[in-house]
Amino acid sequence: MLPTHAVGIDLGTTYSCIAYLNEHGEPVTIPNRDGELSTPSVVMFDGGQVIVGTEALRNSIRAPERVVMHAKRYMGNPKHRWTIQGRSYSPIDISTCILQQLLIDAKQRIGDVERAVITVPAQFSDVQRQATAEAGRRAGLKHVDIINEPVAAALCFVLGSEGIWFTELAASQLIMVVDLGGGTFDLSLVRYEKNSVRVVASGGDLHLGGIDWNNALQKAIVKQFQREFGTDPSADRESMQALALEVEQTKRSLSVRPKAALTCQHAGHRKTYQVEVEQFERLAKPHVDRMRDLTKALLAENEMGWAHVDVVLTTGGASRMPMVRHMLKQLSGRTLNTSLSPDQSIAHGATYYAGMLLTNSAFAKSILNPAAEARLKQFKQQSVNARALGILVRDMERGARVPHYLLPANTQLPASARQIVGTVAPNQHHAHLRVVESGTAADGQFVELGLCVVDPLPENLPEGSEIEVTIRYDEQARVHVSAKVLKNGQTAHAEIVRPENLLVSALSEESRDEDDVAVKDQNARPILAPAVVPASFTPSADADRLVFASAGGKAGELPESSDVPVSLCPACAGPLDVFGVCPTCLARKQAAAQQRTGTSASPATPKPKVRGVPAPASGSIKLSSSAIPALPSEDEIIELGAPANARPLKPQPSKPSGAAPKVKPPPLPSNFSSRAAAEKAGEDEFWQITKRKK
Repeated sequence: MLPTHAVGIDLGTTYSCIAYLNEHGEPVTIPNRDGELSTPSVVMFDGGQVIVGTEALRNSIRAPERVVMHAKRYMGNPKHRWTIQGRSYSPIDISTCILQQLLIDAKQRIGDVERAVITVPAQFSDVQRQATAEAGRRAGLKHVDIINEPVAAALCFVLGSEGIWFTELAASQLIMVVDLGGGTFDLSLVRYEKNSVRVVASGGDLHLGGIDWNNALQKAIVKQFQREFGTDPSADRESMQALALEVEQTKRSLSVRPKAALTCQHAGHRKTYQVEVEQFERLAKPHVDRMRDLTKALLAENEMGWAHVDVVLTTGGASRMPMVRHMLKQLSGRTLNTSLSPDQSIAHGATYYAGMLLTNSAFAKSILNPAAEARLKQFKQQSVNARALGILVRDMERGARVPHYLLPANTQLPASARQIVGTVAPNQHHAHLRVVESGTAADGQFVELGLCVVDPLPENLPEGSEIEVTIRYDEQARVHVSAKVLKNGQTAHAEIVRPENLLVSALSEESRDEDDVAVKDQNARPILAPAVVPASFTPSADADRLVFASAGGKAGELPESSDVPVSLCPACAGPLDVFGVCPTCLARKQAAAQQRTGTSASPATPKPKVRGVPAPASGSIKLSSSAIPALPSEDEIIELGAPANARPLKPQPSKPSGAAPKVKPPPLPSNFSSRAAAEKAGEDEFWQITKRKK
């Protein structure tokens, strides 16, 4: 048995798969306890028992209220939860259950797995990537790497036996990877050259997948059933769950046959319908049109035509549908490459990437095939960021916050950009930055990643003192932020890590004074306690160390008070409830609101006291960051005199490897409001852009 393993995991919306590289450098899918190569991404809670996979799917009709499906669609959304038998579960919790089951199945075949590569859609934001990694750590992994699903498919194609296996092309090829899974549609242009795979551009839709085809057919059957029997199956969860399973099987049958039977049963009525391929295609036409539009847009945005594309490579279970393949063939004017396994290729590609990451370890020395070892060691992959990255700024003319993107979408990774900001008051104690990513092509709304606080600043800084902020993507599209005070060269570095219930470290409205002096307890940083999860969960020690470090403790130390860390409020250091809300601060805000409206507060509502501590020594700078479901409106940044250009810029060339290339940030509008204008607007500014570093 190998001393360590190269393991790849495809954590899918509807099905998940795990694989490893054997001694010959070949990916091997690990079957689950039922002997299946793919495990349904379905979790059922039966008392204190957690059931994952096919058995949970079978019982979804009997007890749909205790079954969770399609959790990946809600990954990164802190507000979405499932309440089952009095306990609350988040998307991370459900993903943790699935990953833990995959690792248990893998342990029976290859032993303990401590590190793995988990795939994510190319369109995933940094919040969603971090949530996926956090689920892996909670499941017991000590080290989690991330790779985009289209890149994994491309690696499987150029390295695996399904593709061109250890051959070298005479010239480079541009591969369009079309990945239509159960819940997401990923589209990437990938350049294959000798010993490298490089993503040129990516697109897609996080809310377009096989389950949307299912929903179209399911709605049509429900309407037909209503007309015939006068009763609505959608009013009963058991009837709808049974119909959902029927629809899934019908969709699969229609991929190989011209017609299929589908049975709907509700309220004592039962009827079997015959569904033909033509009917299904008419119902799903909007989804196929959406795929066509996104594909054409990706080429147009990168000023390419189909003559530039050498191979159209399909993967993902939903790509089997004839209507999808016919559309792609008609649109591209060429025969599709369907050599990859739609169900296993993503996991196999992730496994190859895991082997590439381990080529300098004992793993490589254990591979018996010298050619495989050499190829994995030489091969490189490089991706792009699907979303633009920047900071949130204020547009005074429109009276709204708008994003100012420093790194445009489809920039080669790793990449970084710098921005010089300045303090806006003498002896300012800290500065806030709100980091944002652009939205996807489907929604267009930007995503706030976190509030980064440079705290404390050196004492007696004059107004306009410059702070150099560097914002960057690493090779896996994870976001990092660093800051340096130019006056004395002091620096701070922090990765924006957002475990799901890591609390907001922004100051509350009542815990600041006019010149932005913090009165929070610096030692009362929130400590992550996993959300309510099954008792069988055993989060890894590394996850606890990571959380404690991000909560203000020293790296490698664990809390001494208890085995399970307690989540504390960053404002008053009081305990939080299961939803991450501080009852004390909530009561205080309600009392303040009642006072403003002239009503009296409830006598039972205590008025908490805000703890204050002496300011830390000026010889250190701390950059903290956290997820921000809602930020205080006064945590302003810059006010713009003219509307900011919030559109992502065209990708800029960068070096294929090595250190992160520096991307020149786009210019901001020349007219900026003064501090007097900010005060006139009734808000305190914490920083202003002074100039850009060349």
